Amino acid sequence: MTDSVQEGEVRRAAPHTRRRFLTVSGAAMALAFGTNLASRDTAEAVAVNLRSDPFTLGVASGDPLPTAVVLWTRLAPEIFDPMGGMPDKTFEVQWQVATDERFRHVVRAGSATARPEYRHSVHVDARGLEPGREYFYRFRSANHLSPTGRTKTAPERRASALRFGIASCQAYPDGYYTAYRHLVEEDLDVLLFLGDYLYENAVNTVAGDRFDTSANVPDVFQTSPVTLDQYRLFYSLYKADPDLQAGHAALPWIVTWDDHEVVDNYAGAVKGAIPTEDFLVQRANAYRAYWEHMPLRTEQLPEGPDAKLYRRFDFGDLMQVSVLDTRQYRNASPSPTITGEEQMNWLLDGLGESRARWNVIANQVMMAEQRTTLTDPPRLNVDAWDGFTEDRRRLFDGIVEREVEGVCVVTGDTHTNYANDLRQNFADANSRTVGVEFVGTSISSGRDGFDTSPQLDLQLQANPNTKFVNGQRGYVTFEVNRDQMRADYRVLPYVTQPGAPVSTRTSFVVERAEPSLKDV
Repeated sequence: MTDSVQEGEVRRAAPHTRRRFLTVSGAAMALAFGTNLASRDTAEAVAVNLRSDPFTLGVASGDPLPTAVVLWTRLAPEIFDPMGGMPDKTFEVQWQVATDERFRHVVRAGSATARPEYRHSVHVDARGLEPGREYFYRFRSANHLSPTGRTKTAPERRASALRFGIASCQAYPDGYYTAYRHLVEEDLDVLLFLGDYLYENAVNTVAGDRFDTSANVPDVFQTSPVTLDQYRLFYSLYKADPDLQAGHAALPWIVTWDDHEVVDNYAGAVKGAIPTEDFLVQRANAYRAYWEHMPLRTEQLPEGPDAKLYRRFDFGDLMQVSVLDTRQYRNASPSPTITGEEQMNWLLDGLGESRARWNVIANQVMMAEQRTTLTDPPRLNVDAWDGFTEDRRRLFDGIVEREVEGVCVVTGDTHTNYANDLRQNFADANSRTVGVEFVGTSISSGRDGFDTSPQLDLQLQANPNTKFVNGQRGYVTFEVNRDQMRADYRVLPYVTQPGAPVSTRTSFVVERAEPSLKDV
């Protein structure tokens, strides 16, 4: 790609509201483009006239750095076609970054190649930006303009405040993505998506609770994906959702996967009775399709069945985020591990070297001990960290030995809200608290959910480290300053019909000097 704008000072963007941004008209965008991009006559790829809008899957940004952010789109005029309705050839896609939503002040622009082998996905690493700044971006291919996206770079050096959110688990047939319509109004700086972006379950055979599912989803989705093209089609189905597109367009995402992006409850190279060689081919297909549809850098591009998704982000000296992959490196021998040796060393080294006020670990499955019965020995979920107690002990001991402060684990997976104190030894009620864990519920998985139940009440009784349990759908928002973190559990009463309202079910604060949960 090329950078067509000289280095210079970025001007301040005009004031706006998030709602106003989401309703900017396509006509205004077309007028603003003017002649800043190459004309359709300047390259063979641009000269091709696409008859239909290729930006049906929207736009996204992610993995923000102080001076860079990834911009994503994919050309797919026909979302249910294996090729996305695109010819088997490369296309040039122009991109712009501006400080205002009408693109009067374009600060970066360039061209990227959309290749058929990656299903014409585009991953622009837009560099040369200013730290802690809001930007707007868009793409152009041939005679079509993309929707406008909003993004933000990470702060550099000292930072005083930050707002972020967590979300996970969005099974398409289980309900609508109404939560994202509310999330875009939360004025967040970044969203951490903690896994299960899609589900490999056949859509119609799961008895879809979206009322339009049976009428509008082709028969191809009645089969669970195994091949690369099948996984690509599932991403097309999910990303065509307008609420999900609005969520991506409103702010940068930092994503990681859990199991359903491949197949339920897989562990490393093992999934039940599937031969390892066959499963690794399936995993390679799933990982490749994931990268093609996420705002990720080329460093995360898989090599066959392997991809390095664990990575770290600094938000000035206020917050460091360590993003885990607790699926790919699982192994049962010689001793069970959820992270693998290399990733665990990376995590502990990063925590030990961190100078951030808050150290956030973006994690997939519950880290706290979670007994599901009052009996002894307890019944535990061995798919979570309860099945890998040596790794958990090593992590918690490492936090204590390195005197790491401000540890906050954020987790998805369970389709339930939890708030947990993390004790160095869960068997000892007097053991020191090494950090806290906020487990966010699902966006849609599990359908409408419920506020409480006898089983959830039992978990509160069985787990003194757990301070809150709730089974509704939604997300969690966080407000961070240098001494305190506040978490608000935002819930929706239903997802099987569109238009649900959102409310705050409960809130907690954590003082950096005292790592334990306090009710607001």
